Amino acid sequence: MPIEVSSPAFQDGDLIPSRYTCEGEDISPPLEWTNLPAGSKSIALICDDPDAPVGTWVHWVLYDLSPKLNKLPEAIPGREVTPQGAKQGINDFRRSGYGGPCPPPGKPHRYFFKIYALDIEPGLPAGATKSDLLRTIEGHVLAEGQLVGLYKRG
Repeated sequence: MPIEVSSPAFQDGDLIPSRYTCEGEDISPPLEWTNLPAGSKSIALICDDPDAPVGTWVHWVLYDLSPKLNKLPEAIPGREVTPQGAKQGINDFRRSGYGGPCPPPGKPHRYFFKIYALDIEPGLPAGATKSDLLRTIEGHVLAEGQLVGLYKRG
């Protein structure tokens, strides 16, 4: 059964409120999830935009989150280790933590917030890339789910 991912800030397939983008406060949105499988040892999160002109743009990499948690509040600080004890990787803005949608003017882009239930703790140092994380968790994903938000700049 897939992980159900949601946000009190926007529905799946709807527009992401501007406060979570470069045109607003550029803070991470609140996220919630259910249906983690038994045996989950950690949770990882990747947010990316496959519609970016340069190819998929990574907005957030987070890992080693406790499977006892089922939500993240908004505005997770951009520090290497979150208040929840998870590590944050480097996004394509070349900084730790969340970087909000900031597409060029034109058609809306899609932002995929993907949650992975893992049978390991990746154990990567803070600052890993999406590629580092995906290589490390290959073969260790018990379940996954996603929430898709849209954003269009004026």
